[in-house]
Amino acid sequence: MVNDLLVRAIEELDNLNSGEVFLVRDLFKGYEWNRFERNDRLRLGVLFLNEIQSNGELRIEILDKSSSHQQKYKKL
Repeated sequence: MVNDLLVRAIEELDNLNSGEVFLVRDLFKGYEWNRFERNDRLRLGVLFLNEIQSNGELRIEILDKSSSHQQKYKKL
């Protein structure tokens, strides 16, 4: 399931504009994100970060974490 969510999150990156800052949760509808199990959300965050680090073609910059300790990203 989490791998399917990762694929969806990566696909959703195409809908972002250059310069936009986002969290992984922003790539899903609010009600949909809230329905995911907490462990699935955490694993998705780790998988997404690993994918961004290993795939430069996605053109995503890793920023500092937010005040609520969520990883922030920026589309280049």
